[in-house]
Amino acid sequence: MSSFRKALKSRQKNHHERSQPGFRKHLGLLEKKKDYKLRAVDYHKKQNTLSALRKKALDKNPDEFYYKMINTQLQDGIHVSKKEGEEDEITEEQKKVMRTQDIKYVEMKRVAEARKIERMKGELHILEADGKQKNHHTFFVDSKKEVQSFDLANHLNTVPELVDRVFNRPTLKTLETKSIQGAVEPRAMMKLAKLRNHQYKILSQRIDREKKMFVIGQKIQTRKDLQDKNKKVKVKKETHSAAAIYKFDVKRKR
Repeated sequence: MSSFRKALKSRQKNHHERSQPGFRKHLGLLEKKKDYKLRAVDYHKKQNTLSALRKKALDKNPDEFYYKMINTQLQDGIHVSKKEGEEDEITEEQKKVMRTQDIKYVEMKRVAEARKIERMKGELHILEADGKQKNHHTFFVDSKKEVQSFDLANHLNTVPELVDRVFNRPTLKTLETKSIQGAVEPRAMMKLAKLRNHQYKILSQRIDREKKMFVIGQKIQTRKDLQDKNKKVKVKKETHSAAAIYKFDVKRKR
């Protein structure tokens, strides 16, 4: 049986598609099946695209509006944006109104940020994240002997565990009648210190944001003032932290 298969396989020939006859070469290459398949796939793809566009056009709301309808024009069958010169120009009065609205909006945001900063400052102690003040407390004694035998806990009339605390540090008399308010365990104190550090970080970010918005408001106001036709001289250039400074000629009001 295997010998029959070998014999049958040896008699097989590779199938070749017909080439273009010589007398038809002036018509170009003869289309093969693979060429037809590519052409058919491309044709059906275009037909499906056209069908989808027709369906989209039929389902579209006739009252729908897009800004591209007035900001573009048709050139050689292609939608292109209008040039700046062809658009409606904005008058100087309209620009001033727009600048005024921008200034009011920025100022409103800046005032809101300033109020949040004041509220956070009232809630937080002016302390570092670990609960220690940046300044120092100096104690005065009469002699060097008292310096060597100086006991801070005894002087402050509290227990040694509460000496490092600069807030909520009760005296011994208070501890006899009341319990310590707030965190006492090291783990709880570390957690509170971490939370306090986060709050101070947010406060610092808000202060920077309020300063930036103040500078933005000044720059907008400067650009608004420059729209006037009065003569002016630039005194100082604009920087990222300050607006430009101009000196305007005095104009008498009637």
